[in-house]
Amino acid sequence: MTHSLIKRFTIQGIAINILLLCSLVALVIGVTAPLLTLQKLYFIENSISLISTIQVLYRDQEWLLFSIISVFSLCVPVIKIVSLLLITNVEYRPGSLLDKSLSLIETLGKWSMLDVFVVALLLVSVKLGALAKVEVHYGLYVFAFSVILTMALSFWIYSLAHKK
Repeated sequence: MTHSLIKRFTIQGIAINILLLCSLVALVIGVTAPLLTLQKLYFIENSISLISTIQVLYRDQEWLLFSIISVFSLCVPVIKIVSLLLITNVEYRPGSLLDKSLSLIETLGKWSMLDVFVVALLLVSVKLGALAKVEVHYGLYVFAFSVILTMALSFWIYSLAHKK
């Protein structure tokens, strides 16, 4: 029997779709907005966003770091959100490719916070330096919001799919 996982025009369906779109918008803002400003020696200041970091890694030919950060900070979150939109709005069958991708999304959900932890570790390590000062910007909070919202939505959708 095929059916949509949720009925799109119920309050629950509308809420899930709106929250998924909010998560996608927050991800785009979080990736492009400044995450932090690093001030060294009181006169050298660098504002850093995730996209600018990826561009610098590409320009400096740091292929491994470029690939890892691009895949896990850009590609995987977008694929995850788009997959969740498909899972909730396209015909859903237990055992289908969408069902398997939902299980994979839920399993890998624990790794979603990795990006936020890396930025937090960067902040802690820089704040420990005597010659540098870090100012956190809204991009970090928006990015973290997107990651946490996507994790919560994937859990919600997974529980709807596996409800007995």
